[in-house]
Amino acid sequence: MAIELDKDVRDRAIASLQRYFTENMDEPIGNIQAGALLHFFVEEVAPAIYNLAIADAQQSLHARVTELDIECHQEPFGYWKKQPARKR
Repeated sequence: MAIELDKDVRDRAIASLQRYFTENMDEPIGNIQAGALLHFFVEEVAPAIYNLAIADAQQSLHARVTELDIECHQEPFGYWKKQPARKR
């Protein structure tokens, strides 16, 4: 599954990269260069982050399903346990 960024998210990410370079590097980075760097990160690194997020979601859902079984489980054949013992 290809990771696609919305235009607004992409524009904000590019602006963030440009600000980072301005504040932390010797030279600023232009819009085209920041876009290319963002594209590289999305292609190269984002799938690993995406896969971790999916694994986290699976773990969370598994834990919730386990809790559901505990909360909703009903014991079968409980009728006789509720009845007073009859003498013969």
